Amino acid sequence: MDSRLEALRRASERLPPGAAFSGLTAAWLLGLEPQPGDVVEATAPADSGISTRAEMRIRRANLGRCDVVAARGLPTTSALRTLRDLCLRFSLTESVVFADTALHKRLITVADLAQWAKTSLNHHGVKRLRTVLRYVEPKAASPMETRLRMRVVLARLPRPEPQVPIYDGHRFLGRPDLYYRDARLGLEYDGATHKNSVLEDNRRQNLLIGAGVRLLRFTASDIYNSPDVVVAQVRSALRAAS
Repeated sequence: MDSRLEALRRASERLPPGAAFSGLTAAWLLGLEPQPGDVVEATAPADSGISTRAEMRIRRANLGRCDVVAARGLPTTSALRTLRDLCLRFSLTESVVFADTALHKRLITVADLAQWAKTSLNHHGVKRLRTVLRYVEPKAASPMETRLRMRVVLARLPRPEPQVPIYDGHRFLGRPDLYYRDARLGLEYDGATHKNSVLEDNRRQNLLIGAGVRLLRFTASDIYNSPDVVVAQVRSALRAAS
């Protein structure tokens, strides 16, 4: 068994009735985050009388019946409740990353988000969730793809489409991470797996270029450390196409 999961099983035995893992701990249990965080996070009922546990961060708030689910066999705040909590702590881009991941894993739907934002008028964090709703993309295939998309969209460039299949007649040529149809411009994120599939990636790129599709490729370093350069290159390519 995963040692992190076993540690959470032990931690759950120290939680009061009605409590559930929340925050980044819940995000990990739900599959929204690759790491559970340095500190175990949980939410306990407001009247539980506790505010801390050794090596745990306890938040006191009343959780409704729909706010708690079982994830990996442990009480966990639901995907919607977890997203709302995370939106209060993280940037807009990272909040959209969490939401896109939840959509991709089919833990929620866009309709779920919209309904929750509509009916939870007085809930803390709903305003941010409504903003997140404007940017979410169910077809996003990875967190870094979402971060790349948000870089260009927040720079007020047109919103690219994700995972668009491109054909030459009946022959499938490729599926860029992000695509501008009118400009025939694709944006690709080259992650850790790229070096293991470089031959296939090059073959696919050659087919797309041969069909008149231009590709811009970016790494995590580009997205995190040189976002202005990323935006400038995309803007220049769109202008050239027009």
